[in-house]
Amino acid sequence: MKTSRIALFASALMCSTAFSAQAAELEVIHWWTSGGEQAAVSLLAKEFDANGQDSWRDSAIAGGEQARAVVMQRILGGDAPQAAQFNNSRQFEELAEAGLLLDLSDLAKKEKWRDVVRPKSILDPCEIDGKIYCVPVNIHSDQWLWTNKAIYKEVGLEEPQSWQDVIDQAGKIRDAGYIPLAVGGQGWQEDLTFDDVFMGVGGKELWNKVYVDRDEDAAKSPEVAKVFETYGKLRDLTDEGSAGRNWNDTTSLVINGKAAVQAMGDWARGEFVLAGKKAEVDYGCVPGPSRHPVLTTGGDIFIFPKQDDPEVEAAQLRLASMLLSPDVQVKFNTAKGSSPVRGDVNMASADPCMQKGLALLNDDENIALPKNAILSSDTDGRIQDLVSQFWNTPSMTVADVQDQFAAILQDGS
Repeated sequence: MKTSRIALFASALMCSTAFSAQAAELEVIHWWTSGGEQAAVSLLAKEFDANGQDSWRDSAIAGGEQARAVVMQRILGGDAPQAAQFNNSRQFEELAEAGLLLDLSDLAKKEKWRDVVRPKSILDPCEIDGKIYCVPVNIHSDQWLWTNKAIYKEVGLEEPQSWQDVIDQAGKIRDAGYIPLAVGGQGWQEDLTFDDVFMGVGGKELWNKVYVDRDEDAAKSPEVAKVFETYGKLRDLTDEGSAGRNWNDTTSLVINGKAAVQAMGDWARGEFVLAGKKAEVDYGCVPGPSRHPVLTTGGDIFIFPKQDDPEVEAAQLRLASMLLSPDVQVKFNTAKGSSPVRGDVNMASADPCMQKGLALLNDDENIALPKNAILSSDTDGRIQDLVSQFWNTPSMTVADVQDQFAAILQDGS
């Protein structure tokens, strides 16, 4: 969606009739619909309702793309929700530039968000033209393998520490009757797996050259060719039921002992917890996979579309404050499987998988920006489409996909 289109509607929206229900009732749109996600978001709703003057009206829409599309349509149509989940990325910058979001700068200054949020890059996408327009609630990292411990013990293999390990072990795992690699056949899941392969095979320096520096030579390099080659080899490791499968249903294959491993973000941990599984006992969590793992620091944020009602705005600010409160940060992220954005909270109760992530996040050398925080939504979407096309078209050569990949990066913003 182009800025010009949003700007076209901005003036009309500012004059539209505001949400007319109870002033302190906030409709919150999000896409947390899996069992583990619902358990986590219910904690936020319960905490907000407990303040005695406000209420959380839940609007869950399955799928991030679908939820964001509804939010954009609602805002442009003059029926904006009071709060909405987005990713920590550039997905909402056009709304801020068009003056459609509540400015949270005074609250951020009062509560010293810049001092408590870590790493510093987490708050950066919220700041547009010197003003803060979103609240980060967690740190999610994509670069994780989730393993079924019993399967690896049965087949006599160590958990993979690299993508080459995943490929080399596949034959033995399949011979034992298990899926070597569970992948959900949706574009964003295929793209997430590609990102994991890119970071695990190419490393942080190559990642930054390609996505941050837009180095055309790097995008066309043999190192990136190896990334695509490795990614292509993974096609044969998954199962015939992959097409269209949701991520949490794919995680269930690992939980229930049908698949050995899944590449998925750390939110998958919430599904294992909900199933009563214990970290590093029933399931394993391998960062990377790489012997020198690097985690991207994405996550979820909330934006607050402008409302023509001071009481609703006051409630929006109370919700923004609550989302970053230390107690809520611990409760929510423990349930969600993510890491808190506050660096001053006590996470001694975190399980071994969370502890691995927290330890890596303590060193900037282990951290990189996710590509959706670097690239525009349009460019990021074009790359996702290309990666999905390559995954689903075995006849497509590495040379062809790499040329298109480099061209998209040069053309995009």
